[in-house]
Amino acid sequence: MQEFNDNYVENIDDFPIAMAYVPWQREPIICEDLEEGFRCGTIFPELIKPFTGRRCI
Repeated sequence: MQEFNDNYVENIDDFPIAMAYVPWQREPIICEDLEEGFRCGTIFPELIKPFTGRRCI
């Protein structure tokens, strides 16, 4: 079992702030069936990416 490294917590301020890439949505299309969208975790069809075990489809 891996032990917790206290040095990580002490030096947390030395790490850079994370940067994210978030592409703009071209058209905010919303699912016609909102219940299905909520079951998928998003009401935006272009963001529905089912987990297949390898890559998104």
